[in-house]
Amino acid sequence: MHRRRRTALVVSAAMLVAGPLLSACGNQAHPGAAAVVGGDRIEVSTVQAQVAEVRTAQRESDQSVQLISKSGQLGRAKLHGLIFDRILDKAAADANVTVSRKEIQEMQQSAATQSGGEAQLRTTMLEQSWVAPEQIEAVLREQVQLTKLAQALGADLQQPAGQKAVGDALTAASKSLHIDVNPRFGTWDDKQTQLANYKAPWITQVTKPAQQEAAAGA
Repeated sequence: MHRRRRTALVVSAAMLVAGPLLSACGNQAHPGAAAVVGGDRIEVSTVQAQVAEVRTAQRESDQSVQLISKSGQLGRAKLHGLIFDRILDKAAADANVTVSRKEIQEMQQSAATQSGGEAQLRTTMLEQSWVAPEQIEAVLREQVQLTKLAQALGADLQQPAGQKAVGDALTAASKSLHIDVNPRFGTWDDKQTQLANYKAPWITQVTKPAQQEAAAGA
């Protein structure tokens, strides 16, 4: 049961970053940037590189046409994820949370075992979560980090109060980073920690994966 839940967790981690394909940046204040987070630029080229990795993997799949047609929001998904990564890093640093490579490897081993091997894990992440093989480790790190943040806050993520505590920490981190998204792609909602008027196709609650992890460890 523990491993089954962990596998669901790994898949849901990437679901946090779902979302139109980015084109040339039109932000006059930050030309070439898709967003600026904490004074650091997220270049359009960085987003496009992540999109390219996924597209390459999709084209190598037997279901390439179907996978590509169902991921029309891939560029926005990757921008969302890049922003959220920085928010999570800030919230974790504020709570003195660190993640070791060993912890990431343990989660990957568990997920791969339950999935039926590394190859099947890569297939699942690509098909269900728009994550290329090169991006899996970053997704796993994010999930470990989110779970440990909840633990550091003493938040029981099986309870609404615990979910709110983690959400509040992420909102505070988001506000402190003064996130500026290129208007072409919308604006950033600090409270929801997501692009405004944007709803991920798989899940909407940022704390859902951490809740699942807490249940798995119970």
